[in-house]
Amino acid sequence: MNIGIFTDTFPPEINGVATSSYNLANALNSHGHNVFVICTNPYSKKLSYSNRTLRIPGLELKKLYSYRIANIYNSQAMKIISNMNLDLIHVQTEASIGLLGRIAAKKSKIPLVYTYHTMYEDYTYYVTKGNGFFDHFAKKIVRYLSRNLAENTTEFISPSIKTKDIMRDYGVDSYINIVPTGIDFSKYKKENIDNEKLNDLRKQYNLDDNYVILSLGRVAKEKSIDICIKGFKHLIDEKNIKVKFLIVGDGPELNELKELVHDIELDKYVIFVGSVMANEVPLYYRLANLFVSASITETQGLTFMEAMASSIPILARFDENLVDVVTDNETGFYFSDELDFAKQIKKIMKLDNKQKEKILINAMNICNQYSLNKFYDNIMEVYTRAIRKYW
Repeated sequence: MNIGIFTDTFPPEINGVATSSYNLANALNSHGHNVFVICTNPYSKKLSYSNRTLRIPGLELKKLYSYRIANIYNSQAMKIISNMNLDLIHVQTEASIGLLGRIAAKKSKIPLVYTYHTMYEDYTYYVTKGNGFFDHFAKKIVRYLSRNLAENTTEFISPSIKTKDIMRDYGVDSYINIVPTGIDFSKYKKENIDNEKLNDLRKQYNLDDNYVILSLGRVAKEKSIDICIKGFKHLIDEKNIKVKFLIVGDGPELNELKELVHDIELDKYVIFVGSVMANEVPLYYRLANLFVSASITETQGLTFMEAMASSIPILARFDENLVDVVTDNETGFYFSDELDFAKQIKKIMKLDNKQKEKILINAMNICNQYSLNKFYDNIMEVYTRAIRKYW
């Protein structure tokens, strides 16, 4: 089957939607499908098409860091898409490329599948700057558009039960498929890690003899990294603790977080790594002793499972979207606030090898439920239903 994946973001960009789109493409390719990826081109103002990946140039929205709007009325792009002879289109994003996918599906009279990855209500402040009246109005628009897009598709996918419930609250009446994104866990296994590169990174950041805490992902307000930093301060206030906090990623809140670290005198302990290539991400998990996140805006939380697959414990702020992945004291740990963040880390640091191994085994059992093969099977059930509606 010829399948088109339409997404505004794709590797080497690093974010949840890019990772999910990439994993979907890999799962479909591995089962013999012809997969075509249509995405924005963040590295050039020219259209490029190679290895079944069509990159369309676009403008970066400064207020929405790293998000781009492509010219969907590009005649050259439409001609290339037409020649792909697609049997089905699966859109991963809403604006720009997502809209292009909808136009292409309507023009070719083929099924349209849509996955809702991003809770846009959590991003309205980038436009409204927290103005109460305008933010309320913006959220109403988000709900209306989200409902409209979900209703006008052949099959609709939510990556979690919580997201499905939110879409119901938005007024979506059509059937909602729950399909969590699958992950290629093999690249996170110890035997597939380049130990020479790992040791180089350890030396580069002077991590020897330190307990390493890791935050990895987009550095933005909705990720609540400031809560982790303030909690980390309480941990550092304890004497005789050799610990470093690695923050991997880039985003609109980077400078504010650097100022926060400086203001509370954590410069010696917090390392801002910046953006890294997608193939380097497993190395950073393997550098760490603990993965932490305070985000409660995830639709699934892929980084938690990546950390689990890398055999490191996770500490998360409680969120309903994580209950299928993180069970407190069994597959990971939860914290409630800044003080509890430090308290839980101290508890995790004191785990003996037997206790830690039990947590990691339980976590890996959870990971196995999100394999690429299981993901593929679930996706194909959705695709089959979508195609039958066109018979």
